Amino acid sequence: MTIRDLLLARAEQDTPALLTRQRTWTWREFVSDAQDRAASLAGLLDRDRPPHVGLLMENTPEMLLGLAAAGLGGHVAVGVNNTRRGDALIADLRRADVQLLLTDPSQSHLLDGLDLGMPVIDTSRPGWLGNSGARPDPVLTDASLFMLIFTSGTSGRPKAVRITHEKVTYPGQYLAERLGLTASDVHYIAMPLFHSNAVMACWGPALTTGAPVALRERFSASEFIPDVRHFGATYASYVGKALTYVLDTPERGDDTDNPLRILFGNEAGDRDTRAFAERFACQVLDGFGSTENAVIVSRVPGTPPGSLGQSPEDVAILDEAGKECPPAQFDQHGRVTNLEECVGELVNTSGSGQFAGYYNDYEATAARMRGGMYWSGDLAYRDTDGWVYFAGRTSDWLRVDGENIACAPVEEILLRDPAIDQAAVYAVPDERSGDQVAAAIVLRSPLGPEDFERFLNDQPDLSPKARPRYVTLVDELPRTATNKVLKRELAAAGASAATWIREERGTRYS
Repeated sequence: MTIRDLLLARAEQDTPALLTRQRTWTWREFVSDAQDRAASLAGLLDRDRPPHVGLLMENTPEMLLGLAAAGLGGHVAVGVNNTRRGDALIADLRRADVQLLLTDPSQSHLLDGLDLGMPVIDTSRPGWLGNSGARPDPVLTDASLFMLIFTSGTSGRPKAVRITHEKVTYPGQYLAERLGLTASDVHYIAMPLFHSNAVMACWGPALTTGAPVALRERFSASEFIPDVRHFGATYASYVGKALTYVLDTPERGDDTDNPLRILFGNEAGDRDTRAFAERFACQVLDGFGSTENAVIVSRVPGTPPGSLGQSPEDVAILDEAGKECPPAQFDQHGRVTNLEECVGELVNTSGSGQFAGYYNDYEATAARMRGGMYWSGDLAYRDTDGWVYFAGRTSDWLRVDGENIACAPVEEILLRDPAIDQAAVYAVPDERSGDQVAAAIVLRSPLGPEDFERFLNDQPDLSPKARPRYVTLVDELPRTATNKVLKRELAAAGASAATWIREERGTRYS
């Protein structure tokens, strides 16, 4: 089914569809308001150009109504990342062929002084809808383009992923069935709606079941549980370090007194998922996926700690030459001994999956689709029982003294130290050749260079070549709007930013 089908099926329902602190919309009201917006926008768009409408807003009712209007009207919503600035923001809009931009006073200042070359509409202005014409009645299919969502840009220029109707309705149905979500649940959306997590993992299931969604304009760690209580939220999605930030808030005696039943997301570590589930008495399911949605790895009962889960037969782990990587070997402590040969790239060997390409970027699309297979850009390894473990991005490969080092396993080792709260491992160019290992660390308790050295000495699975040469202590890691670490910013600071430097041929830090 299309998003239009799902919305129109709710058009006569008087149950809640959208909740904010200020107002509640029923499904009847929500669908009607979205149809009015679709009609107004249809009269403003040039039919000879791509019907792309940019949405530069936080998680406001107008943002969600803007998405619903695209689903109903057949034009394409473009989620604009509000962390982009200046020329980078203009480049995103032009690459996505945006011909009309919707915004509001909280975001319009980002456009000051910019020559956009397109009309900008302030959705807070009374009467902005104008005189709506006839409501559009487009012919849509599952494969119709619904939205463009930009990748987070952690490894380079953001790319606009083509999001079809199916890429919202299919995961919505899948998650509703898998997680047992029904119309009686309340979905809490605090992740940005210009990103795939909020759209696919939270709004999509709500469209499927008819459950209401509750909006928080921007994520707040301190307001997460108060919001859950206020709205009666039973389900929420997350991405990145959101759980870490909530766990960093002061513990209270009534933390378990909340209606939250399930959290679903990705990129939270085992330590945080266990701690969150225990502290707030809910189930936390950390999955694996990307906006492209072409490689599936699913957690199933019995998934070992640290594993992403099981992958289907058509998902392989291949080396640069396209050969299957051997399974990981473990020592008596359960630690991998052959990371250099067992780590490869996750590849959908049967084709593109649900990946519909990048908009206006043939080169990037072709780089993903090599030899008729989808190369995800994600590194992983698999044990002899088929359990898959994440090892970082392909951009996270370091070449140290002729050996490949994957960043994610080193980060996992660093996080064993109870004094370390967050860690990011990245490359700093070696003055001779190749790379040196660098790490940026956020502490949760005091840690000195001698303590750090002793801790590393006690890790039997840490390769001597993977021991960080440069360590930078930071108050926080630079992140995208979806809490992914911007390692390129850390790398740009280089070795000069280091707090501690390890002696070149030893283990001591100074």
